Amino acid sequence: TKDLIEEGLFRHRRDLFSELDLVFFDTTSIYFEGEGGDTLGQHGHSKDHRPDLKQMIVAAVLYGEGRPLCCELWPGNTTDVTTLVPIVNRLQNRFAIRRICIVADRGMVSQKTIEELESPRRRWHYILGARMRSQKEVRQKVLSRGGRFREVRPARVKRKDPSPLKVKEVLVEGRRYVVCLNEEEARKDAHDREAIVASLREQLKRGDKSLVGNRGFRKYLKQAKAKFEIDEKKIKQEARYDGKWVLRTNTDLSAVDVALKYKQLWMVEHVFRSTKSLLETRPIWHKCDETIRGHVFCSFLALVLRKELDDRLAEHGHKLEWDDVIRD
Repeated sequence: TKDLIEEGLFRHRRDLFSELDLVFFDTTSIYFEGEGGDTLGQHGHSKDHRPDLKQMIVAAVLYGEGRPLCCELWPGNTTDVTTLVPIVNRLQNRFAIRRICIVADRGMVSQKTIEELESPRRRWHYILGARMRSQKEVRQKVLSRGGRFREVRPARVKRKDPSPLKVKEVLVEGRRYVVCLNEEEARKDAHDREAIVASLREQLKRGDKSLVGNRGFRKYLKQAKAKFEIDEKKIKQEARYDGKWVLRTNTDLSAVDVALKYKQLWMVEHVFRSTKSLLETRPIWHKCDETIRGHVFCSFLALVLRKELDDRLAEHGHKLEWDDVIRD
């Protein structure tokens, strides 16, 4: 029933020239107050910082300018990297689309996933976040490559201005990467690190045993004989990442467009925030998988209605707070 409704909503909005070209995909976790159904409720990595409770994984797919397309649910112990390929397979089968470009965060990416996306039987386009620290190629070849950044957005003059952005393209044996830089974030990252290191130096003067369990401190420490000391090399290495993120793509879009499309992933994050708080998806007390799925799907339909209402208001020049819209 859920699939039929989602497909019907998409057909209702499309015309002869509609093509589901660019879709945005992300996941979150939602915890249960009870047992979490027959199979959905499982312990896993909690993005809500509640590892003590059972949870499920919820995926949202958006298209266009943030229009909800479909949602999917998995047991709470499902890892993000296993969700991307099944989602894209279902998108093609369900919505009768010829081409697709998937935009997803680095948590969805593994080498196996990329190989699946690029396989001859699929040849899907993608814009994916890359893991800067854990991927050797990105760390050693992409970030170390020279070249000038191209300015996309200048430094902010007013607080509400778009955040600054610079990009440069890097090719490694035919693999295409886009390095993005936000100089405002770079200054913040450097300032935060300096504050941590300054505090660490003070703590070391009073003894080092209490520092080992502090994750913020631990990554800047190294063991020297029977004591700990600051790892100056690590501090210098971390500075390379300040304000940066790296994307991998096989599209023919410009580096600027790749970066801007990826930044639109905030739409999915906004959907998750709305679902969890504004639409009051939590708490979930249902005891059966079917009722849990129905509960979450009602939140999805509420998101569809809200997006439609927002768009119609915008067409008439209205920009209203959601509480005021509900009150009216």
